[in-house]
Amino acid sequence: MANHYDEDDLTARLASPGWRLKPGAKDETAVSGTLEHVVRATHDRKMKGEGAGPVQEIETAIELDLIQIEKLWRYLGLPV
Repeated sequence: MANHYDEDDLTARLASPGWRLKPGAKDETAVSGTLEHVVRATHDRKMKGEGAGPVQEIETAIELDLIQIEKLWRYLGLPV
């Protein structure tokens, strides 16, 4: 069973590398980098009307659920 970070843990990790956004469609590629970079990519997908997609911490295989991703969008000041 994967561990889940709380909101404070996630915001503290925004600058940490080692995160990946899996491709949502066949023509998309995975996005890797810091948590902030990956969360911003999920927001870009949402603004295009696509699903945010699963976010994984590469080293531990922890996945963020959509509620956690939306909380990070708000923290970064991105429209929801």
